[in-house]
Amino acid sequence: MRASLPFLFAVLFAGCSPVFAQAPVDANRLSALRAGSLPAGFELVTGSKPFDFPRDHGPHPTFRHEWWYVTGHLDSPTGEAFGFELTFFRFALKPPLAPAPEPAAASAIEAASAWRTRQIYMAHFAVSDIGRKHFTVAEQFARDALGLAGAQAEPFRVSLNDWSLGAASDSKAWRLIASDKGYSLDLEINPAAPFMLNGDAGFSRKSDATGAASFYYSIPRMTARGKLVRDGKSLDVQGTAWLDREWGSGSLGAEQKGWDWFALQLDDGSALMFYALRNQNGQRDAHSAGTWLAPNGTARSLTNDDVQIDAKGEWTSPRGTRYPARWQLRVPSLKLDVDIQPRLADQELNTSTRYWEGASLVSGTRDGRAIQGKAYVELVGYGAR
Repeated sequence: MRASLPFLFAVLFAGCSPVFAQAPVDANRLSALRAGSLPAGFELVTGSKPFDFPRDHGPHPTFRHEWWYVTGHLDSPTGEAFGFELTFFRFALKPPLAPAPEPAAASAIEAASAWRTRQIYMAHFAVSDIGRKHFTVAEQFARDALGLAGAQAEPFRVSLNDWSLGAASDSKAWRLIASDKGYSLDLEINPAAPFMLNGDAGFSRKSDATGAASFYYSIPRMTARGKLVRDGKSLDVQGTAWLDREWGSGSLGAEQKGWDWFALQLDDGSALMFYALRNQNGQRDAHSAGTWLAPNGTARSLTNDDVQIDAKGEWTSPRGTRYPARWQLRVPSLKLDVDIQPRLADQELNTSTRYWEGASLVSGTRDGRAIQGKAYVELVGYGAR
């Protein structure tokens, strides 16, 4: 479960025009994500399937939406610490499986304008400058036309204007490039842990509604190395990154309000992802789920009953939205008990929709031994907006 909500808010309620509204839209527009709102003609996720790499790194145009989501933690040789995220979202404006017009009519339509497209892209780029206690975020939109935005599988690449994620020249590493508001990143990232198929072999069900599911995999640990430029000064940085990939055509049920998503990279080599879906009454939904990746690379699915999460604090943003601000996460079957603490309080993305996503630190115990790590947390669907 990731940031399809911000993306769908933006594209469905900003008019789908070349210039999008800058003010955040209302959180009750979560209806855009519900499986019941799906127009006819899109392919539905109804069960597991074999994944095909590198093909599945690329786009899936028969589905309504998908995203490429990279978050990470970086350190410089001088001891400065940063969090970052770069996310790309694809959203189909028209079902590709709808009946095609007659050839002559189709040719006339396509010839009408080179700007015509069936899909648009959105991207978010954010940097958490821990030492300076500063968070910055930027947002871009473009249609899949005239080379403004797009994605391909081989060689893998997704881009929007001058932001991109894709295979480097040797085709083994990936390269991440983004810049805005005094910060820019140019990183090489490489998988350092096995792919993690979330849910039932990558089939991630979000509710009992038909089509309320996605195909979902993660690369929970990637090495990251490159340059961070801040206010014109270049810093060598290195650290770790996390990739999340989801695609589908409907994600939530009518009773669901939002979610809290956790991605933990622990210092014993293990990793944990868990999304806690929230219902309209504030209770956690039974479809909440996640995955545990052991240090030896063995993956195990986690159900709603496996994971206990208790918010220990609260933070109110300058814009009035209240978020949980610290968590105790426990998995009794793994003998895991950890505290998750945001590295900065204000890591709220005041973009086309408003949500919180930020770098965090982890400390606690596993099997009676002290354990530490880093995490990213995403909080969606809070507040009146």
